[in-house]
Amino acid sequence: MKEKKLHLNRSVRFKRFSRKAYSVFNSLHKIVSIGVLAACTLTFANTGKAVAQSDSTRQTPQGTFSEQELEEVTVTASRIETPVNQAAKIVTVITAREIAAAPVQSVEELLNYIANIDVVQRGGHGVQSDISIRGGSADQTAVLLNGINLSNSHTGHYSFDFPINLSDIERIEILHGPSALVYGSSAFSGGINIITRKKSDYNLLASLEGGMHAFRSAEIRGALDTKSTNNSLSIGYKASDGYIANSDYNIYNLLWQSRLHFQSNSHLDFLAGYNQKKYGANTFYSVTYPNQYERTSEIVGAVSGVFGNRFKFVPQLYWTRHFDQFDLIKDTETGRNFHRGDTYGANMMFQITSLLGATYFGGELRREEIMSSNLGQPLAHPEGHYKMYDDRTQTNIALEHTFLYRKFIFSAGVLANYNTLQNDGFRFYPSVSVAYSPVNQLKIYTTWNRSSRLPTFTDLYYTTETHNANGQLQAERSESFDLGLTYRNAFMEATFTGYMMNGRNMIDWVREAGETKWASWNFTEVNKRGVESSLKFPLYNVWRILGKNSLFSISYARMDQDADSKGLESRYTLNYLRDKLTVQFKHDIINHLTVNWNFRYQDRMGEFRMYEDGKDLGMKAFPPFSTLDVKLMYEQQKFSVYLDLNNLYNTYYYDIGNVPQAGFWLIGGVRYEY
Repeated sequence: MKEKKLHLNRSVRFKRFSRKAYSVFNSLHKIVSIGVLAACTLTFANTGKAVAQSDSTRQTPQGTFSEQELEEVTVTASRIETPVNQAAKIVTVITAREIAAAPVQSVEELLNYIANIDVVQRGGHGVQSDISIRGGSADQTAVLLNGINLSNSHTGHYSFDFPINLSDIERIEILHGPSALVYGSSAFSGGINIITRKKSDYNLLASLEGGMHAFRSAEIRGALDTKSTNNSLSIGYKASDGYIANSDYNIYNLLWQSRLHFQSNSHLDFLAGYNQKKYGANTFYSVTYPNQYERTSEIVGAVSGVFGNRFKFVPQLYWTRHFDQFDLIKDTETGRNFHRGDTYGANMMFQITSLLGATYFGGELRREEIMSSNLGQPLAHPEGHYKMYDDRTQTNIALEHTFLYRKFIFSAGVLANYNTLQNDGFRFYPSVSVAYSPVNQLKIYTTWNRSSRLPTFTDLYYTTETHNANGQLQAERSESFDLGLTYRNAFMEATFTGYMMNGRNMIDWVREAGETKWASWNFTEVNKRGVESSLKFPLYNVWRILGKNSLFSISYARMDQDADSKGLESRYTLNYLRDKLTVQFKHDIINHLTVNWNFRYQDRMGEFRMYEDGKDLGMKAFPPFSTLDVKLMYEQQKFSVYLDLNNLYNTYYYDIGNVPQAGFWLIGGVRYEY
């Protein structure tokens, strides 16, 4: 958007919401004025600015209005795609530009800068991480790619094993709290939806990186657009010798995408990708075995489309296959496991817009299978390493309606879920959201949701030298209530949210004092309550010497929970983040040279059993810690050079017991676009 002078009586009028059939503005045939000053972003996260199509001004009794036709910023915060400022739910959006400016090498590291997300890393640069929202586990967070649920039914440890390079990402949407109606029953504590680029500003992108611990990385992405298609192919590689013994890794990504355009904004998308990882898993699952090693790979294929305007038809077909070879002792038969997981799915969604608002109706059929050396029931005819097998099918039917009435936005719906694992008929998960804007800059919202999650195949069957599984586990269930507000003008954006969540039959791995094996178990009850807050200040209007993209933001999240652990040591449920503070300060040093400071402080509750040189030192509390990451970037037209300085003051800390995280790590890189 072109730079404009700031006037206190200025408003931006959103007048053209007709290109998108999902727009509630369009369905109500209204022009809605949203009181913001100059170019204010539309959500409390660092979202991208809308693109101005035209600009004219006129005089009114209230002052000077700038009538700008803006491209809608939309999110999937409901089954109905919605302009972000209309969403009656809490959504954080991270844009491609912010990803490029962050001192990170993976999506997992990027999510560390979001205050309400807990990133438990077991290795560097996204080798393996457990991502959770509001104190949930990795298994309770739905992970989606372009709206397709890729959550791994084998174990949530592998949910981020998808073939995505950072340059492939257009934005990341994070939905806070239980979201079964939006993302399916696996969104027990929230969901993360990664949206890939369909159209690029360049034909070729290439980057090279190198740094400490023999880190090396290369990425190339080509794009070709024609009159009726958008096409891209990206290849990525990164590797390191590791920052401690047996923490080396090699990661490969390959992603192809094509979009076919039809009349009336209809399109058909094709996606295929491959991811491969090999990495040392030093004490990842058991401190007794420091030479654990993993080899994983995943194949992803999907076809999806959007057809129609006021009556919209959205079909999706997808398939993923995940391979895993785990060695308890690297390159030996001891404790070696083989797994192959397949997930097949078909979604059929319909959306109708009318004077009454927007209505969504749809269904999903999802089948999850596991073939394994030790997970499932015995196969009548074993196939190579695979001697065990199990499967389950989920059927989801969803209905949701959203409408505007004066200063209110209402959204209500229900998900009906049936699964063959529990085989106890359909269960219903309702959701209600209301947002109210008494003045243009302020929005007050509240949501109520119910959700559920099935145990993973690991929860049900993983019995080895270190674990005992429980085949009688019940599905987890939750109910949550949120109340919050957002305020935004030209100088700041502020949010505050309070929430309560009650969980039943929560699944965890536990053990008694002195025991060496973990056992999967249903907690009777876990109740959570917390707050999330943020302040964001674009600094250019105040101090222009800092640069157009200068920014200061601060976010804080606190959560407390009550659970009856019965004196057992908890692997996941009781090890939650109580406090997390993130601060970002981005500014120019001189022309074309930018520095991005990212500070993080967190305090984790729970304890872990500390071992040193094979000695059991007893239970230790997780100490609080802070880190500072910095990125220096010089950009000149299509070329950029940068330095990432991670953990600048070399903090020694744990995300999970006995897996120390990397200290200071310096990485440099170059990037070229053509």
